[in-house]
Amino acid sequence: MKQNTENIIQMDYSEEMKISYRDYAMSVIIARALPDVRDGLKPVQRRILYAMKELGLDPAKPHRKSARIVGDTMGKYHPHGDSSIYDALVRMTEDYSMSIPLVDGHGNFGSIDGDGSAAMRYTEARLSEGAMTMLDHLEKGLVPFIPNFDDSEKEPAVLPAMIPNLLINGSTGIAVGMATNIPPHNPAEVIDGAIAYLDNPAITLEKLMKYIPGPDFPTGGMIINQEDIGSIYEAGEGKIRLRAATEIENGENGRKNIIITEIPYTVAGNKTKLVESLVNLMKDKVFDEIYDVRDESSKEGIRIVIEVKKDRDIENLLNGLYKKTLMEDTYGVNMLAVKDQQPIVFSLKAMLKEFVVFQEELYTKEYEHLLAKAENRLEIVDGLIRATDVIDLIIEILRGSSSIAQAKGCLTLGDITDIKFKSKASEKQAKTLDFTERQAEAILSMPLSRLIGLEILKLHEENDSLKKSIDEYKLILSDSSELYKVIKNTLKNYKKTFNVPRRTKLTSITNVDYVEEVKIEDIYILIDRFGYTKSIDTVSYSRLSEDTLKEYPHIILCKNTDKLCLFTAEGNMYQVKVSQIPKCKIKDKGALIHTLCKVDKENILTYTSFEQLFESQLVFSTKAGYIKLVSGIEFETNRTAISATKLEAADEVVSVIMLSAGEALAKDSKVIILTEKGASLGFLLAEIPEMKKTGRGVKSIELDKGDFVALTVIPKASDEFFLYKEKELNIKKVRLRKRGQKGQKAQL
Repeated sequence: MKQNTENIIQMDYSEEMKISYRDYAMSVIIARALPDVRDGLKPVQRRILYAMKELGLDPAKPHRKSARIVGDTMGKYHPHGDSSIYDALVRMTEDYSMSIPLVDGHGNFGSIDGDGSAAMRYTEARLSEGAMTMLDHLEKGLVPFIPNFDDSEKEPAVLPAMIPNLLINGSTGIAVGMATNIPPHNPAEVIDGAIAYLDNPAITLEKLMKYIPGPDFPTGGMIINQEDIGSIYEAGEGKIRLRAATEIENGENGRKNIIITEIPYTVAGNKTKLVESLVNLMKDKVFDEIYDVRDESSKEGIRIVIEVKKDRDIENLLNGLYKKTLMEDTYGVNMLAVKDQQPIVFSLKAMLKEFVVFQEELYTKEYEHLLAKAENRLEIVDGLIRATDVIDLIIEILRGSSSIAQAKGCLTLGDITDIKFKSKASEKQAKTLDFTERQAEAILSMPLSRLIGLEILKLHEENDSLKKSIDEYKLILSDSSELYKVIKNTLKNYKKTFNVPRRTKLTSITNVDYVEEVKIEDIYILIDRFGYTKSIDTVSYSRLSEDTLKEYPHIILCKNTDKLCLFTAEGNMYQVKVSQIPKCKIKDKGALIHTLCKVDKENILTYTSFEQLFESQLVFSTKAGYIKLVSGIEFETNRTAISATKLEAADEVVSVIMLSAGEALAKDSKVIILTEKGASLGFLLAEIPEMKKTGRGVKSIELDKGDFVALTVIPKASDEFFLYKEKELNIKKVRLRKRGQKGQKAQL
């Protein structure tokens, strides 16, 4: 069989690939991924809004099922799959993505946390007030309509947007070999900028930025490189550094809380990811300063709580969080949009210029439309007024005519053929009639009520009004300054409608490096009877013999980030950071405690770690016979030395006894007071009142003249004896009496 080669086109395969790929790329760029610089919409967004307009889903109308909207959009205008259409519809409802949402959603459309929307069969939608600024003038023929994908419908090539939607709502899209990322702005600021450009098209970027100082993201937060915004607006591309807004609050148990109240725009729609990253950093001990993370966000706003452990450097922690989490992120600006079927990167001023040029076109067409409509109406009103002046003749023509066409011919051309008149005068007058086609049609359909005097007066009033309007329209169309006035007045009205305070704070902050805290670990502090102090790790401590440990009357287990607290007989408390205590081998002496703090020659009674102190209660007992219970929380301070209790003249502290939470609650515990002259008194712990550290205390025992309290003990339930002056005292032989009474002879 002979092969027909007439329709075979020979082409190099690589050339065919180039052409096909180029066509595909341009289709993605122009028809799907990038917004039009005039209305700021991608094709799918424009088609959704137009389909909703066709369905009559105005803001005053009830919501309609999203599935119906998606179906109409896909069937008539956008044959690219329902999921992509619904995703675009959902995004246009998100007030955390757009400054002015274009769709009013009803139902579960997802959340800022990253929750997905419900299926389209469950949700409903209608147009928002913002969308109407781009749809209200469609019926005036201001924009061209083009055939849809199968030539069965017409769709607008662009919407007649009356606000700078592209700058206000921004846009994000990935095409082939290029991407757009236009940040949203404050509606009032953008409108002010557009008005400023209308007033002075030669305005400089510096002056323009007095009206539009920078992007304004719906999620708030901060832009921390304000100094770079000018160059970004000039070039149309660059990087904006976003940071979460935070507050510091007092938490429980002396802790501080970092409260995240606003998140970066880049985290919008995925807040849960930020919270999870903070939790993981806490669990992995990347930031050991974090005690807890919880999300307390609600409809009232965002509230992510980062609870910080006691005595940690919050500013340093924040610097670390900014560095290692999405609390600080970069937003890459690329102001790419389509103009005349070509992708172009626009500067801020160039983008405003395109909006203004588009407004000139829209308003010119609108006023041409209004002028034509007014002139057509004026033609009809003039004809009706003339008709009322010769109404008798017109009635005679209608009576004498055999058809509407015959009567119309007489009214427009003065053709009286075959029309019967009552008089020659009427016949002669009829020959002079020269109504236009429109006037004749209006006269023939004129109701008799038009002959009432008031109706005739209304026609004259309408005639005057139409002439005035026509003069106004012609002035606007002939003078660009008048046209600009109209545009500015409309923009000012929209500003009142969409005016919201700026949400994103603009500032310049220099990055501060995070100073990584020392790895937290357990250590032992050993203090011998001469006051030499050193710290050793837990491994070294485990190797010490019992004989070696007996050389150290004070051994404190604590964290290497903790503080060592000392209480003295003079009623003071001193603090030493554990990190300042020398790490030594067991054979090394260490450092004298007096060289590590300002304790000087004061007599140290008790050593403890701050962590243990904070969670304990302390019993202070003095020589003069005063006693009190004080919560360890009272001693939280950053100062190295404070007064720990109030003392009378010549009085001093005899004992500082630390009680754990459980011991303090055991109010049936026995307190034993021993005096220098050998008197003893026992009473219940419950009889000691809790006071502030500034309190003096209450009487523990009534002292004889010249006597004083020498020792105070709170024995454990398992104790039978305790030592006093190297003698054993039988605890059971100290009878319980009331606090403040005279003591009895101690049975040693």
